[in-house]
Amino acid sequence: MSRKIAIVTFMFLYNFCVAVYARLIALASLWNNKARLWTAGRNGIFDRMARAISPSDRIVWIHVASLGEFEQGRPVIERIKANYPSYKILLTFFSPSGYEVRKDYKGADYIFYMPIDTPRNVRRFLDLAHPEIAIFVKYEFWINYLTQLKRRGTRTFVISAIFRRNSIFFRSYGFLWRQALDSFEQIFVQNEESRQLLHGIGFDNVVVAGDTRFDRVAAIAEGVKRIDIVERFKGDKALFVAGSTWGPDEDILMPLINNNPEIKFVIVPHEMDECRINRILTETRGGAVRYTRCDGSTPVERYQVLVLDTVGLLSSVYRYASWAYIGGGFGTGIHNTLEAAIFALPIAFGPNYSKFKEARDMVALGAATKVETVTDLEAWFAPMRDNKELRAKVSSTAKDYTLKNIGATSLIMKIAFDN
Repeated sequence: MSRKIAIVTFMFLYNFCVAVYARLIALASLWNNKARLWTAGRNGIFDRMARAISPSDRIVWIHVASLGEFEQGRPVIERIKANYPSYKILLTFFSPSGYEVRKDYKGADYIFYMPIDTPRNVRRFLDLAHPEIAIFVKYEFWINYLTQLKRRGTRTFVISAIFRRNSIFFRSYGFLWRQALDSFEQIFVQNEESRQLLHGIGFDNVVVAGDTRFDRVAAIAEGVKRIDIVERFKGDKALFVAGSTWGPDEDILMPLINNNPEIKFVIVPHEMDECRINRILTETRGGAVRYTRCDGSTPVERYQVLVLDTVGLLSSVYRYASWAYIGGGFGTGIHNTLEAAIFALPIAFGPNYSKFKEARDMVALGAATKVETVTDLEAWFAPMRDNKELRAKVSSTAKDYTLKNIGATSLIMKIAFDN
């Protein structure tokens, strides 16, 4: 099969699969709320874009998959707004998990779902958006979008990218994705391994800039909120914060809570599942209360556990803590460890962390620990609770790691905008 025929064949299969995916999501929307939001958010999108975006706007388009990638892109968005006010920021999300939380974000001028990656959608989107610059965050590689951006001569970048040896780009059948990488003027990667992998397939327009999330968490740490309910709940007791937890995380946390009645715990479920929240409330021997049921008159200091059943406060709660547990490690992967590390907290998480460079780094440095069982969690926590010198050492290691990795945003801005 000639290369041209192969490309045509694979593009047909790619577009077919994208179309089938969209129809399956539409079908799932009949019973699944997330799928319903995904579908409804894209209905009428081109009419809404046409009403919102002026042909005279100078657009920088930033695309993120979901909330985590938004946090990686946010430092760049805010630096563009501060340094280049003539640009309008168009922010798109792929997932409802990001869009529904950040659709009112004030740092962007226009916020939409990304239309599904079909040739017709891509042409309509780019005609309406007419971006001067396009920035993709971490790992959003949509072939039709990237192909069209290159054809139109749009300056296109990917930031905070990370590549692994088993990625499709480095497989014999991954030529479409390798071709898509040609669309990028610069590829900003998180680590040297990614640079070397890309060099091996002929890409030298690669800069090891690091991860913009370090810049984001540093900014968060400077602007943390004071939370009266948490302050009253904690009082003069030591506080353990478990962030973005799922059921298996709570399975090993509950015995730790009940075995340490002198410690206060804040648990922040990743999803507000009523069954799981009720389980925490009923199984906590020292008493548990929901944040959303508290006001200034609630005697929160009487409870051992505060369930933070709201969004947007976790990063500020870490400031009150002495230890942190990060959820997700018994599922597809752990959540944000850096928000805890910037506050100099010893960290534990479940076994599925290998895809996250910062987690691997912190484990290697001794700032974080993998746990798989209640016994593992208690074996980690006991010395962190009882040995102040050990805790201070681990805390310092976590904080130093975050501070040493700040600066990716400045390097990206210097190369992409300031030259």
